[in-house]
Amino acid sequence: MRALPAFAAALLTVSLALAGCSMGASDGQDMKADSAAKPATGQQGAGAADEGRGEQLAKDGKKAEAEAEAAKTHVIRTATLSVEVKSVTKALAEARSVAVDAGGVIEDETTERVDDSYTTSHVVLRVPEAEYDSVLTELAGTGKLLSRTANAKDVTEQVVDVNSRIATQRASVNRVRKLMDQAQDITDVVALESQLNTRQAELESLLAKQASLADRTTMATVTLDLSEWAKEEKADEDDGPGFLDALGGGWDAFVSVLRWIVVVLAAILPFVVALAVLFVLWRVFGVRLTALRARRTPVVEPAAAPAPAPSPSPDEDKGEGKQD
Repeated sequence: MRALPAFAAALLTVSLALAGCSMGASDGQDMKADSAAKPATGQQGAGAADEGRGEQLAKDGKKAEAEAEAAKTHVIRTATLSVEVKSVTKALAEARSVAVDAGGVIEDETTERVDDSYTTSHVVLRVPEAEYDSVLTELAGTGKLLSRTANAKDVTEQVVDVNSRIATQRASVNRVRKLMDQAQDITDVVALESQLNTRQAELESLLAKQASLADRTTMATVTLDLSEWAKEEKADEDDGPGFLDALGGGWDAFVSVLRWIVVVLAAILPFVVALAVLFVLWRVFGVRLTALRARRTPVVEPAAAPAPAPSPSPDEDKGEGKQD
């Protein structure tokens, strides 16, 4: 009887020892599995965290850019200069050089010569807004400044409004495209295509307006009118006419007189022709009529006149005197 309790106690001790060993092994495996799983989970979490951080940075960058754009002032600058110069050709070349050096362009140019001695030029320049003031100063220094007009128009509200409408319109276009991808009925597809075309046209119109505003706010417009000095003409008049001037004036007078003579001759030519025709008709028909009348009219010879009594001679007169 004493041997049975002792055997039972030994068996219980062994079973407990085996159970402890198995639990220790399982705990060791679980700990290894946990330790192996933790690095993988940590790596995935780190990758997801980096991706989320990148997206957040991108969003923050776009937001900051939008805020900077909204805070920026957009101004359309225009100016008109009227300058009197000694030589329009030289001043025009200088204006072109100033615009090109500033990073601008020549948008329009009209040059004409009046009376073969006076030249004018009308030039439209587009220059960057940052170089606007310096370009005006250089252009005004090409000659005598007659007039200057500058204008600045703030269009910041228009730019912000157009940008906001473009963002909204783009989102609307994207939604319609997603609905078209999901649509299965042909009626829905046709209706969505009509909506997409309308919204796409509105988006393109807004983009064109945005580009126009961007061009007008980044590039200032300068209109330059160039004219030559009138002092040269006055100097020529003060010098008085020379030999060539007198010769030219005489030739002009001769040509004018000759022209008037030709005009007068051309005016009386019809009358001369008419008189000549009448004279020829008179010579042809008038002479014949006179000859016919002369033939028809009888010739009457005049009666012989009595012979005059002979006048006494001087001797006879003396004799008669003596007889008396």
